[in-house]
Amino acid sequence: MPRFYIETDLAAETTVELTETVFHHWIKVLRAQAGEKATLFNGQGGEYEAELAEVSKKSATVRILSFNPDNRTPAFSALLGQVMSKGDRMDYAIQKAVELGVAEIQLLTSERCEMRLKYDRDQKKIDHWQGIAIAACEQCGMNLVPKIQAPLSLEKWLASQLPATKLVLAPNKDETDVLSGASKNIALLIGPEGGLSEAEIQQANQAGFKSWCIGSRVLRTETAPVVALSILNYSLAR
Repeated sequence: MPRFYIETDLAAETTVELTETVFHHWIKVLRAQAGEKATLFNGQGGEYEAELAEVSKKSATVRILSFNPDNRTPAFSALLGQVMSKGDRMDYAIQKAVELGVAEIQLLTSERCEMRLKYDRDQKKIDHWQGIAIAACEQCGMNLVPKIQAPLSLEKWLASQLPATKLVLAPNKDETDVLSGASKNIALLIGPEGGLSEAEIQQANQAGFKSWCIGSRVLRTETAPVVALSILNYSLAR
């Protein structure tokens, strides 16, 4: 059954008109007909089984049949602080982080950040990344859409109120188990393609971030959140 994110209020045993985006995808692209069913979610929690009631040339309505409260979120809540990168790398990092259950993504700039958004392009790019998060939720089954937060400097983010457990992907000279005693609320900092500078790592450590080394190889900026979130899913699932 196809899944669609729809920006409207939903409730069982009601009738809803499809938004333009859902209408285009379900009716125009997939050529759905009256009587076909889909899963709809609006990011407010849970999902709804819907049946196409009426289809016209430019609009369609659905009957909301039932509600399923399952959000399919992991056992922990992760705030990902991701230093921005250019091209498809950032798209990939956001898509996979959402599939792995990240709760929120804070876009960051740093000393070696490749990307500086211009004022007239800020919202357009953020909307693009938010669309990627929505599409990832449609695909993976998660019903709470992570918010993509407008860029902050690393310095400002480190000074903000953050979850109890704070991790930065960096060499761990003490080789301590940073996940031992970790809480279910986690801030995870991922640096840019060129990595965080030594000064930035020290600044993160001073802000309460524990350096987390997850292997002897150097991971790309888009690969690092995938590996880190996978480990967290496994380690904190119990």
